[in-house]
Amino acid sequence: MIHEDRRPASGTQHTLRAGDYTAVIASVGASLRVLRFSSAAGERDLTVPFDADEVRPAYRGATLAPWPNRVVDGRFRFGGRDHVLALTEPARGHALHGLVAWLDFDAVDKGDDHVTLAAEIEPQAGYPWRLRIETTYALSADGLTQTVRATNLSGETAPFGTGPHPYLVAGPGRVDDWILELPARQVLEVTEDRLIPTELRSVEIDADRFDFRAPRRIAGARIDHAFTDLESAPGGRVTVRVTDGQGSGVGMAWGRDCAWVQVHTADLPDESRSRRGLAVEPMTCPPDAFNSENALILLDPSSTAAGTWSIFAI
Repeated sequence: MIHEDRRPASGTQHTLRAGDYTAVIASVGASLRVLRFSSAAGERDLTVPFDADEVRPAYRGATLAPWPNRVVDGRFRFGGRDHVLALTEPARGHALHGLVAWLDFDAVDKGDDHVTLAAEIEPQAGYPWRLRIETTYALSADGLTQTVRATNLSGETAPFGTGPHPYLVAGPGRVDDWILELPARQVLEVTEDRLIPTELRSVEIDADRFDFRAPRRIAGARIDHAFTDLESAPGGRVTVRVTDGQGSGVGMAWGRDCAWVQVHTADLPDESRSRRGLAVEPMTCPPDAFNSENALILLDPSSTAAGTWSIFAI
């Protein structure tokens, strides 16, 4: 129960409605807390939700910036200087998913079907640049679209990348029961223990685990990998679909601004919570991009970069 004199643990709640969709955005981490779709068959979740007065489980639904995924060992060199980030994934020894996941975002624009939230990354050890991060969530009859915009308020070029972290839900059951369509030709292999990127390979190297260009059941595949060389429709739009055996489910789509997508089958030690959603994370850059400068967005002073993606019912 939430007392009226305090905010819930996940921050200020912003409820959006349009057509058959309802979304709830929590201000901490500009997080997608709930996304539901109503039809003649009833109401269903399109993403794994969490409670308003719950500390958000890990990065579920969070906005990721100024980098998605990992910076290996929390160390990188940029602009001729060495930088050391706090290790926010201590079990593997990496800096994980950026600096805004636990910031409280302010609403700067809001309507019945949209909200724009903003926060600033202050210069700090490991990331000495000031960035303004704005994200707009907009609902329509076609689903939910999120756009993240970063503006460099510093006097020198800053490294930047972004992405979301939703766990998609196709229907009842677990990831094993769902059918995945993932139009990716290449997968970034990683070490088993620390998920350190090693080599970009064809998905055919382990087709049962990685090749979902033709839709098929996920079954027992255990995936926590980044994919690229994405096949797109005319106009450059990439679409990932996750459906149940009856063809109902959820899709996610994005454009050329995200050349990578991380897919994670949410394997957890607790069997009761494991594989309850499929993380699909379009990214503007690959894992450990801060150590591969040609894969980054280089954000010049006063310039803005953006990434956009959508989630919709099938």
